[in-house]
Amino acid sequence: MSTATSNQNIATRPGPVGLAVHCKGVTKHFGKGDSKVLALRGVDLDIKYGELMMLVGPSGCGKTTLISVIAGILDRDAGECTVFGADFANLSGGARTKWRGANIGFVFQQFNLLPTLTAAENVAVPLMILGEGRHAAVKRAYDVLATVGLADRGKSLPSQLSGGQQQRVAIARALIHQPRLIVCDEPTSALDAVTGHTVMRLLKGVAMAQDRALVIVTHDARIFGFADRVASMNDGSVVSVGTPAELEAVHRH
Repeated sequence: MSTATSNQNIATRPGPVGLAVHCKGVTKHFGKGDSKVLALRGVDLDIKYGELMMLVGPSGCGKTTLISVIAGILDRDAGECTVFGADFANLSGGARTKWRGANIGFVFQQFNLLPTLTAAENVAVPLMILGEGRHAAVKRAYDVLATVGLADRGKSLPSQLSGGQQQRVAIARALIHQPRLIVCDEPTSALDAVTGHTVMRLLKGVAMAQDRALVIVTHDARIFGFADRVASMNDGSVVSVGTPAELEAVHRH
C-alpha cells in the first residue's frame, strides 16, 4: 500500500454523502479592531466527488482565502468545513500536515518552486515528504513532467524556465502523489490558450476519478467550459452556484 493511501484515513469520519468538500457558514477575518477585515462571511459550498468546481469573482472577494481554509492552510473562525470527512480543526499540527500531504495537491499562483532545486526535484518534493526515496521520486517526476510537456526540462532550475514553464512544473508537482483533492489558484494565468487547455484536460482527467475532486480559482474565461459547476463569489460570500452555461446566461442578461 502506498504512503499516500495509508494516510488517507487519518482522523476521518464519514462526510455528507456524495460530498468531497462540505462548507457551511464558514467565516474568516484578518486583523483586529479598526483594521479588521471580514474575508469570508458565512460561506456555504459543497463539492461533489468527481467534480471540477471553479470559483470566480472580483479580486479580493475571498476566493483564495476560501481554498486556503478548505486545504487546511488557514484556520476558519467559525462554521463547518470537512474534506473527505476530515476536519482540520480536529487535527494536531503534525497530523494535519501528514494528512494534507497525503491527500491534497496545490497549485499556487506564485508557483512556490524552490530556486535551488531542478524542475524534476521540485516535482519530486511531495513524494519525498511522504517517505519515497529520492531516486525513485525524481524518476517518477520525469514521467509527470512529460505529461505537461516538459520532458526535456527536468534538469533546469526555475530561473532557467519561463513563467509558463514554471506554472507547468507547479502543476506536475501537484499531480505527482495522486492527491484526492487538487486546489489551484489561477493555474492557467501564465499559459497561452493551447497550453492552458492541455493542462485543463490533464487536471479534468484527474478530477473525474470517483474518489477525487478539483477546485480552481480563476479569472480565465477561456477555461470556464471545463468546470462541472462554477461558484460565483462576491464580498466574502458564495452568491450563486451553477453550470458554465448557466453562468454565461446570467452574464448575457
